[in-house]
Amino acid sequence: MRTRRAFLQSAVLAASALPARATKTYATSRPPLADRKFTSDAVEAKIQAAKKRIADPELAWMFENCFPNTLDTTVRTGELDGKPDSFVITGDIDAMWLRDSAAQVWPYLSLAKDDARLKTMLAGVVNRQARSVRIDPYANAFNFGATGSEWSGDHTRMKAELHERKWEIDSLCYTVRLAHGYWKATGDTSCFDPAWQQSAALILKTFREQQRKHDRGPYSFQRTTANPSDSLPQGGYGNPARPCGMIHSAFRPSDDACIFPFLIPSNLFAVVSLEQLAEIHTSALSGPAFAAACRELADEVRQGIAKWATGSHGRHGEIYAFEADGYGNRLFMDDGNAPSLLSLPYLGCCAIDDPLYQRTRAFVLSDDNPYFYRGTAGEGLGGPHSGLDMIWPLGIITRALTTRDEKEIAACLSILKATHAGTGFMHESFFRNDPARFTRKWFAWANTLFGELILQVLDVHPALLSKI
Repeated sequence: MRTRRAFLQSAVLAASALPARATKTYATSRPPLADRKFTSDAVEAKIQAAKKRIADPELAWMFENCFPNTLDTTVRTGELDGKPDSFVITGDIDAMWLRDSAAQVWPYLSLAKDDARLKTMLAGVVNRQARSVRIDPYANAFNFGATGSEWSGDHTRMKAELHERKWEIDSLCYTVRLAHGYWKATGDTSCFDPAWQQSAALILKTFREQQRKHDRGPYSFQRTTANPSDSLPQGGYGNPARPCGMIHSAFRPSDDACIFPFLIPSNLFAVVSLEQLAEIHTSALSGPAFAAACRELADEVRQGIAKWATGSHGRHGEIYAFEADGYGNRLFMDDGNAPSLLSLPYLGCCAIDDPLYQRTRAFVLSDDNPYFYRGTAGEGLGGPHSGLDMIWPLGIITRALTTRDEKEIAACLSILKATHAGTGFMHESFFRNDPARFTRKWFAWANTLFGELILQVLDVHPALLSKI
């Protein structure tokens, strides 16, 4: 089992793996102003203010590159049906994932009150996501229009508006999180119009269908592929599970197929989302019956979690499993994407100091987790999606976001600084012994989340970045 001391030592190795750059001048890697997709005065002011508080010039440069990357490169704004409309691509794939787009714009919410254009753009994302849910609540990724995609031959109910139709609980959870967060940040309830309420009803309906209490529900998916994690067994319905109150997920946030259908981090996230829907319909709308239905389902999911989501691990005691099936089978692992077991406090699913979470976290960040890797470049969570020995910066960032230990945060920042391969941007993953071997040079979610981390450190640990 890895220790904190070993982690700090690996961070030192990572920091020393690249040549010293103390005298280097860091010119921005952002697109020229005329080529940026969207600009925000509030975001630009935040970048300049934050940079002044970051002692390390390389970290300051990385922040300047990463934090606005979603706005600089991925946003298309306009108007649709008389309402703001914003389409946000994931980066090097010209499609909008519900999960990614919600996470990409999340760090800008706190600045919306200071920038009317930014507020309108964010409202446009809420509107576009709600519209996407109405097109198909089971889809994870959408085209700008009815253009079709390379996955149009998948064996499922594809539509021309869909880029991909992998059912992932978190797609709907992130949609709720963004709408709720926008409302809380701005006080604006105009997005919660009848069309949005129809989307909310579809979210509740879909969650109910995928409890699979009486039948397998309307969703199935298979793909003609040599990669088994891109398709579902058992006629496209996934492996069997016993109804227990939890919600079936066909795929993980990595877009890989689940082994056991009850994906625990996503079910915990769903509880939070259902409570947020209930709050919206209680406080911002007059919908007590719908709010009660959301809370009733949240309670059912909680009961299933309480009974089946944890298990006894030989080294770590009672911890959360990553997946379960309601028959007593559990999969102990974690993945670098989010929602993950590691990310639970970040998503509001539990407190950082919750004992069950802390035991689970110790497992996740140890050699007992088959997808935790360490090497000469650093250490961190990976997952099946990018292959063995590939560490995800998302997992390193999430680790720093879910600890109060300044030494652990500093060590995470050290690894991130040492593994961007000279680009100044985050990537999907990098090889544990060579950060120059990475996947996806343009991955806006990881970039923006890195910016969110820097701002959280400046807010919660204000002296840390002045010392590093």
